[in-house]
Amino acid sequence: MKSNWKKAGFIGLSAVSLMALAACGNGGTDSSDAAGGGSDTTVLDISVGPDYINYINEVKGAFEEEHGVEVKVTEKDMFEQMDALSLDGPAGLGPDVTMSPFDRVGQGGAQGYLAEIELPDDDRYSEINQRQVVVDDKVYGQAATVETLVLFYNQDLISEAPETFADLETLSQDAAYDEGDYNLGFLAKWTDLYFTYGLLAGYGGYIFGEDGTNPQDVGLNNAGAVEGIAYATEWFQNVWPAGMLDVTANNDLITDYFTSGKTAAVISGPWDANAYQEAGVNFGVAKIPTLKNGNEYTSFGGGKAWVVSNFAKDKELAQEFITYLTSEENQDKLYEMRSEVPANSASQDKILASDDEVSKAVVEQYLVSEPMPNIPEMAEVWAGGQNMLFDAGSGNMTPQEAADNAVATIEESIEQKY
Repeated sequence: MKSNWKKAGFIGLSAVSLMALAACGNGGTDSSDAAGGGSDTTVLDISVGPDYINYINEVKGAFEEEHGVEVKVTEKDMFEQMDALSLDGPAGLGPDVTMSPFDRVGQGGAQGYLAEIELPDDDRYSEINQRQVVVDDKVYGQAATVETLVLFYNQDLISEAPETFADLETLSQDAAYDEGDYNLGFLAKWTDLYFTYGLLAGYGGYIFGEDGTNPQDVGLNNAGAVEGIAYATEWFQNVWPAGMLDVTANNDLITDYFTSGKTAAVISGPWDANAYQEAGVNFGVAKIPTLKNGNEYTSFGGGKAWVVSNFAKDKELAQEFITYLTSEENQDKLYEMRSEVPANSASQDKILASDDEVSKAVVEQYLVSEPMPNIPEMAEVWAGGQNMLFDAGSGNMTPQEAADNAVATIEESIEQKY
């Protein structure tokens, strides 16, 4: 990708003036007045959140030496940086490279502030990781880390992880987990579409057609999605306490039940592992059980990507740097320093062969997950999806009525805003 912002009008300037002007820009070059006219050192500006500073500083040296550049690291929250890039980039204030959640990559590419790049021509990325950063057949990033939902289970209550939803139903019939007229054997935050999507997708529902790229085709009210909603409704109405329908409090409720030993298994994310450990729960972690129809619980696969600003001084150099960061060696280092699951397939294979139960479960579940649609229209799905699950679970509407109402709301929002 070649940058076209340099104008021919600079031709009349001397080489020294050119270097001075570039140095006044967004850290483009550093000039020196050493004897003989000085030397240039290209600066590559990297913006990362505070938790990635040490990692970049740890691995950047070999790249700096090989390319004769300085990698300058700036600390800024990832979401703040992505919000600012569309304005900071054209003003010459933005970084060359930063991180983006997968679901913001498509937006950045569509709005023109992320550069189109290329994926490395090797086997470092699985098919799902390639899809995370591609929009309209254009690549706008390279996957860095991955995450998804997993199953946590209390090993003091059950010795092995449930493998099927039939196993979870058996837990819900065990009087040991009864609380009044309800049962707490298995819990999931199914008022939240992020948590419930794996259930709906496993029965044949989907967000957008054409692998999440067609917002004119919303599949949350097809027969499969409605079957999944109906299944969740059975749990809300016939198994779980009423508090499980409280969309603001049910997460804390699930955590309290699990950490107090009243619940044997929960669907949650790896981000809860520390809290469970601090609470003294003797927990195990596994891939989410298969559904009663034999299909996988096709949860959203999420994570973060390294991306290049469309206003980067040298896009080719910036791409080389993110290709360097996603190498097996540097992905191993990221896992070692931050305990985040790397996207590199070879690094994931090492995790699968390790005794890191949490990360292994994440990799196993991620490989049967789907990328969350990374087009801007995805923002209009969440509220409608939450209302859909509450309306059905509470009995305010039938599963079909709730699904039809949600899809109508989502389609109307998309039509108004896009």
